[in-house]
Amino acid sequence: MKIKNVVFDFGQVMVHFEPAYMVGRYVTDKEDAELLERVVFDRLYWDRLDAGTITNEETLTECRKRLPERLWEVADTIFYNWIYNIPEVDGMADLVSYIKKAYGVKILLLSNISHYFADHAGEINALKNFDGCIFSARIGIVKPCAEIFDYMCKTYGIKPEETVFVDDNKNNIEGARAFGINGYLFDGDAARLKEYLDKLLTL
Repeated sequence: MKIKNVVFDFGQVMVHFEPAYMVGRYVTDKEDAELLERVVFDRLYWDRLDAGTITNEETLTECRKRLPERLWEVADTIFYNWIYNIPEVDGMADLVSYIKKAYGVKILLLSNISHYFADHAGEINALKNFDGCIFSARIGIVKPCAEIFDYMCKTYGIKPEETVFVDDNKNNIEGARAFGINGYLFDGDAARLKEYLDKLLTL
């Protein structure tokens, strides 16, 4: 079956999501930085942000309960600026552009990510060549649930067997494969992914 659709995850695939880097942009004190990283980027909040079950304001209110008052303002700054502190993974934007032009495939994003990111996705250079984006918070479904892959296929009129999904999380890849979608576990090497896609897309 010919592959017609290539779907990418966002964090650690298109960009580097590194809390230590994000905090370090605003804080130099080591102890403060470690505390802020641990609190502001706690999966206790971010999993709920990805699912769309907690607001930005609620998140920061919870963070303040665990931080000294002197760090409240910088915590807000870090939280509302993380989307501008996500360096692109080397070669990935070029790879997306290349496969779209060379093979005419549909390029989609499927990411467990918050409403806040979705609101600002148009500002993200790494997404400029994408034909569509699915953000988990918008639909209240997260990877690796089968429902999110079903939603993607129905929304964009694509077939699982004609689709390959690139993600850095093994569980997400296994979820995609269980749904009938081809999966590629990304290891940060864009050149290796290009070689794989060149072979796959010419079959």
